[in-house]
Amino acid sequence: MEMTGQQALDAQRQDEEATPQARRAVWGAFAGFFVDNYDIFLPVIALAPAMIYFIPKTLSPTTAAIVGAMIFAATLIGRPLGAIIFGHFADTIGRKKVTVVCVLGFGVVTLMIAALPGYQQWGDAVLWVFIVLRLIDGIFLGGEYTSANPLAMEYSPKAKRGLYGAIIQSAASLGTAAISLVTLAVLYFLPAGSLDSPYVQWGWRVPFIVGALMAFGLAYYYHTSVEESEVWRKAGKAERTESPLKALFRGENLRSFLQVFVVMTGFWLSLNAALAIMPGLLVKRLHVTGTHLTFMLVVAYVVLAIGYIIGGAVSQRIGRRTYLMATSAVSATAGTYFYYQLLSAEPGNLLNIGVLATIAIVLVVLPGALGTVYINERFQTGVRASGFGLGYSLAIVLPAFYVFYQAGLAHFMPFDYTVLVLGAVGAVLIFIGAAWGPETKDVDFHHKSV
Repeated sequence: MEMTGQQALDAQRQDEEATPQARRAVWGAFAGFFVDNYDIFLPVIALAPAMIYFIPKTLSPTTAAIVGAMIFAATLIGRPLGAIIFGHFADTIGRKKVTVVCVLGFGVVTLMIAALPGYQQWGDAVLWVFIVLRLIDGIFLGGEYTSANPLAMEYSPKAKRGLYGAIIQSAASLGTAAISLVTLAVLYFLPAGSLDSPYVQWGWRVPFIVGALMAFGLAYYYHTSVEESEVWRKAGKAERTESPLKALFRGENLRSFLQVFVVMTGFWLSLNAALAIMPGLLVKRLHVTGTHLTFMLVVAYVVLAIGYIIGGAVSQRIGRRTYLMATSAVSATAGTYFYYQLLSAEPGNLLNIGVLATIAIVLVVLPGALGTVYINERFQTGVRASGFGLGYSLAIVLPAFYVFYQAGLAHFMPFDYTVLVLGAVGAVLIFIGAAWGPETKDVDFHHKSV
């Protein structure tokens, strides 16, 4: 049936203008990613000055390092589990309901962690309780973005989907910056030090409570202000399947997933090189510590967020595929060059180190601006939540073992410089994955995606 002239104009206007429902869904997803990354780095940043509360000095350094790594890794392991569990329900019963449940879930778990006693009270048991709670936390976090981000993209007008997706993605680096600033503020009033110091005994709980309160506020916002995805509601039973996971791993959906998996594996490898490995190098190699280190990273994360938003707007003009291939080429060349210059910088020159660190982070990670929009555009409505959630989070598994790759490369080059290889390999994977896939910026969510 052909559209009338007025219907065509209405359809064009819908593709170009953001409705109030779209704006509320986008800002909800933005807030969700913000709280997600704030929560993810709570044990790494907020708890670092108070870790002796849970891990006593009587434990061997090796055991302490393993426990600390398990607390952080448990959350990362939980994310793909959450994508599997809640992606199914987001595709079958709706995006909004699942988002509210998941946000409330990780808010409650974060509050429970804030109430934990220390090693002195519970002994080894508190370590296992902490790890289990962080695993559950990761499951709810994985479910949140698995449902919230497709909802936002399905409401976004086609002509602005790249920009809105990048705005959502920018919340990740801003959330990391926020937890750093909150921790610094609490440490200013409640100093850390010995086991009996104010921050170690109870000050570390403040950032956790702040995270829980943000989660509860976000759940209320979704419940009262965000509507269920219209695209999902209108999708027929032919697109909505009782088993989205099975549908995801066969036929065209499987090919889309494998292609996305290559792109995102490269992204996570590059992200680890820029964000996970760099702080340690700044401390060990360039002797940047304390407030100076935090300030540098906060500035870099804020600039990266701005770069993401610009990148999303650019991709709306030149296309997702072209953007990913171009920025991954820049990452492999210019990003690696500036990272090398950072590693070769003179210790003590804080301004030079800060500028180089910011440039290196932005150039290496810039392809990630399309993480939200590109994956959602690669899947049809019936499996979009499952495809996005698993495509985004399952790809983190192989890059998570980056320290072992560094150890292997260290047989052939200085250990500190192995990060350059990891970043370059990540960029190459993004380039290959993008070249393998189609252009997606004109995909119509009302019909089957490419």
